[in-house]
Amino acid sequence: MRIGYARVSTEEQNEDAQLDALNAACCEKLYIEKCSGKSKNRPQLERMIDALRKDDIIVVQRLDRLGRSLKDLIELLDGFKSQGVQFISLNESIDTTSAVGELAFHIIASVAQFERQLISERTKAGLASARARGRKGGRKEKLTNNDIKKAHAMLLDPEMTKAEVARHFDVSRPTLNKALERNS
Repeated sequence: MRIGYARVSTEEQNEDAQLDALNAACCEKLYIEKCSGKSKNRPQLERMIDALRKDDIIVVQRLDRLGRSLKDLIELLDGFKSQGVQFISLNESIDTTSAVGELAFHIIASVAQFERQLISERTKAGLASARARGRKGGRKEKLTNNDIKKAHAMLLDPEMTKAEVARHFDVSRPTLNKALERNS
């Protein structure tokens, strides 16, 4: 049986293009997932794996729909192979029913992993360069220096609690505490 697996990372994304490709590839059963590929908790993938039988063929539109890392993809494909299940990725033209297709999978997966590592290295280098120039990464502070001065003044009133001050500035108490500690 040809079994299609489609995955989108968020509820807002649409899986129609994947489903069209899987239907065009004559998949008889489809499993559709809406969660990040990094997540270990992918119920539809687990359900599909549990239902696999010898001689089934798993079809995906693209490799990254099945797994985000080379290690995960290889583990899944090794699991498929041990069950007598074949794998086809439509965009990459990988078909593990042949030795050449299996080799192509390993080469493409290695290149994809290499590309992800290069992106990670470039990102880290860019952040380090920005820090060296005095730029700080991360979220914008919720409380300005002026807000913190006002919070200090409000807390001088013995009847005013930190919870009330936090509500006034629409932040949590831990956020208020961190801002007060940072500017004391």
